[in-house]
Amino acid sequence: MKRVIAAFALLLGCSSSLHGAASPPITSLRAIKALTNAQASRALPVSFTATVIYFRRYEKTMFVQDGDLAIYVQPTTNRNFAPGDVVHINGTTDDSFRPIIVSSDVSLVRHGTLPKPLPATYDELIRSERDCKLVTIRALVRAADLKASSNTLTTDLQLLMDGGTLAATVDSNDASQFPRLLDSELEITGAASGQFDGKMQQTGILIHVSSFANVKVLKPGSLTSENLPITPMDQVLTGYHVTVHSHRLRFHGTITYYQPGTAIVLQSGARSLWIQTHNASPETVGDEADVTGFPGLHDGFLTVTNGAITDSHMYAPITPQPANWHQLVSSGNIFDLVSIKGEVVASLREAAQDEYVLKADGHVFSAIYRHPPPTALSPMALPALRSLEPGTKVRVTGICTLDDANPFDQQVPFTILMRSFDDISVVEGPPLLSIKNLILLVGLLLLFVFILALWGWASDFKMRRQNASAAYIERRRGRILEDISGSRPLAEILEQITELVSFRLKGSPCWCQVADGAQLGNCPSKLGHMRMIEKEIPARTGMPLGRLYAAFDPRTKPNTAEEEALSMAASLAALAIETRRLYNDLLHRSEFDLLTSVHNRFSLEKRLDAQIEHARLNAGIFGLIYIDLDQFKQINDLYGHKIGDHYLQEVASRMKCQLRSVDTLARIGGDEFAVLVPIVRNRADVEDIAERLEHCFEKPFVVEEMTLQGFASVGIALYPEDGKTRDSLLHTADTAMYSLKHRKRQLAPLASGTYR
Repeated sequence: MKRVIAAFALLLGCSSSLHGAASPPITSLRAIKALTNAQASRALPVSFTATVIYFRRYEKTMFVQDGDLAIYVQPTTNRNFAPGDVVHINGTTDDSFRPIIVSSDVSLVRHGTLPKPLPATYDELIRSERDCKLVTIRALVRAADLKASSNTLTTDLQLLMDGGTLAATVDSNDASQFPRLLDSELEITGAASGQFDGKMQQTGILIHVSSFANVKVLKPGSLTSENLPITPMDQVLTGYHVTVHSHRLRFHGTITYYQPGTAIVLQSGARSLWIQTHNASPETVGDEADVTGFPGLHDGFLTVTNGAITDSHMYAPITPQPANWHQLVSSGNIFDLVSIKGEVVASLREAAQDEYVLKADGHVFSAIYRHPPPTALSPMALPALRSLEPGTKVRVTGICTLDDANPFDQQVPFTILMRSFDDISVVEGPPLLSIKNLILLVGLLLLFVFILALWGWASDFKMRRQNASAAYIERRRGRILEDISGSRPLAEILEQITELVSFRLKGSPCWCQVADGAQLGNCPSKLGHMRMIEKEIPARTGMPLGRLYAAFDPRTKPNTAEEEALSMAASLAALAIETRRLYNDLLHRSEFDLLTSVHNRFSLEKRLDAQIEHARLNAGIFGLIYIDLDQFKQINDLYGHKIGDHYLQEVASRMKCQLRSVDTLARIGGDEFAVLVPIVRNRADVEDIAERLEHCFEKPFVVEEMTLQGFASVGIALYPEDGKTRDSLLHTADTAMYSLKHRKRQLAPLASGTYR
């Protein structure tokens, strides 16, 4: 938080320096604390003395206190100060959660002592009554971890007080302290502050502690991890106990989003609130409404639970706020109704939602429309997915949701939740250079190559009796065009082009430098005394594909033949490079799964047919393993397809680590994989690899800070014992896998909540 505030405050401080001479500095901390945020945003000059109660130099975080008043300071100095130092601060004011100081100069007055810390309760801290002051609290430790702050490890304590939970950060990376802290009752002294979201709304309490010297164990924990009894996983709720004293609150605003039975969003001015509700009655987006519920936090975001909705039926719609990608990732539009322009990358209809992948300002984000649940009065009857060609420019309107509540460490990815199909509108049609048109262009290019080849042959025949040299050039060019449409290596084609240029220029050396690639042709070792010309190899779009060069005797004069020769060669080289790159890209897409980067079903079946033929000719054996991910649908239902896709990528990566270089892993369905094991001695070898694949699921998967416990069922088949054809081997392995899955369900049924 402090780093982001500092960035804005420094800019404001620089602009205010032009006006600082117009008003005298504020010399009293009491006068500074009396300012409103609107007044503090004017970068008013200040000059006052106070005592340092906390200072973190590498993060430019300082809290100072004078009597019963305290404030946060963002110093620009690199000097070090210790708690208890009396300092004089010159700087300017800035707005934040409350007014803060951006200091251009902090000087030591004398070494002193800390003020007496104030005892603080949870209610005093959550109401910010002790904000920025030195406090002492008593709390129970729930967790102790090392956490990176500005690339420096500090200790993060999760605490429980009478009233709620809070966090404390200790400027120490001594993990040896952790065993004695867990479940202990502590007395902690430090500077009190809040945790905030991108709108500077308080989402929690944070105590800044200078060292473990300010952490005192009052009552050690009675149990350690070694002597705690093992609890069965299906009995996790036996240790769950919550005492709730939260009060029901009432909120008023305009409904900007409504998902029956799940959530409703209210917006009033610049404030928006996500409210969880079980209400399934029809509500009108755009109506003013009252909602009552209980305050809470969900993944660090302010929320209201158990929302009860009272629709006033007074239509007062909110105008969507126009925004760009940079504004939305800065977290200042949490749950706001916004609109953003973007370019369609892909669109997909799934079982529960439509997703549009868009690109804005060079970055990709998603716009999602959740399908309404079917009811007896309104059965599911969705219109067809809107066909939007990639490259179409659209405007999307909806609620801005974020992946992370903390906006101060990095740019936070966002998603737009649309309310209806009308929330996406076309601004401009797709460009001419689309995938569909690109395929057509490739066909035209191949036709053009064929026509050029015919034309080259005809020209060669026609001009043979006119000029032997010109005829030779045309024959060589025709061969090059044929090679471009064939399978000859690109490097050899480019070398042929440079040789053709060299022949046309009467033996002058010519070479080609491919962008991000090799140098081909005849490049003299000494070029300092030679006259050189060069020509870009143009691309249809983007940066040049490379350059062609030719060198001449410095006594010769430039002529049009040199430019014509390099231009002809540049056209041929561009055609060769782009045709080959396009072919390689299409070939890769035909054989590999684009999500997991492993082979697809088509590639597996081709390799399986080849392996069957090889084994038949050599009387060999090989194995086939079939893997099906258990409960994958539960991951998609609970966490969404984005998490599901990341989980599939992690699964594929982990399984590849268990295989040999000769083995082939392929994704043959949504959550189904297969492994071709070409080199085995017997069935036991295949079973050994299958067992390794099963064991690789024992360690949980960590996907975007969530821990998922994966499971898989595996079946094997051995050629020719279990089948002599591709289909019979796949069927045998699939049957074995489902047999194992059925036995696992009978012997050890899995409880719900396996994923967390």
